[in-house]
Amino acid sequence: MTVPLPPLPPVPEEGYRPGGPSVVDLVEREHRQLLDLLDLVDRVTGPDAAPQRLAEVVEVLTAVVSRHLSAEEQYLFPAVRAAVPGAAAAVDREVGAVAELLAALKALAGPADPALTDVAVRVRRHVAGTAALPASLREVATAAELIRLGNRWEIAEEAAPTRPHPGTPASPPWNRIVEPAVGVVDKVRDAVTGRPTYASDLLPPGD
Repeated sequence: MTVPLPPLPPVPEEGYRPGGPSVVDLVEREHRQLLDLLDLVDRVTGPDAAPQRLAEVVEVLTAVVSRHLSAEEQYLFPAVRAAVPGAAAAVDREVGAVAELLAALKALAGPADPALTDVAVRVRRHVAGTAALPASLREVATAAELIRLGNRWEIAEEAAPTRPHPGTPASPPWNRIVEPAVGVVDKVRDAVTGRPTYASDLLPPGD
């Protein structure tokens, strides 16, 4: 198969299996995490909601979604487009949906913005719309290829923006250059403000 990976070290011997989770496992795990965060948003929203808690949950949801979408655009979407026959239309549709989701996230005026409901709908729609893509990739890729792609996914997420930037490039190679640079700026802002950006800051272990 032809997966658009960056240059990787040569495989040391026949049958070598790299370590780490596969990209399929990562996507499925993160999709569950996104749904858990949306459930948490529902639990902390309402007339008796604590504003600070809701603000923290929305900040984490924004960061997790931003990182996840960045990794998808850098690695999952190009890999599926290149390796899965007939998948280009589905990928194009999801790329468009990602752009709309990022724009909706960026437009949020705050955690009490009624538009948060629309963002939640879009996130759920994204999870449902992309669920079949990792499975289709698993049908044509080897286990080693999926793990190597997962390694790149994890690296991309660590460098990814933690805020929505709908104006950045949506496809390689430019997004792999621009997004880490934008991510540095976001992380500096996060450090200065003490902003929570990981689901582990909010969800119990194992979620």
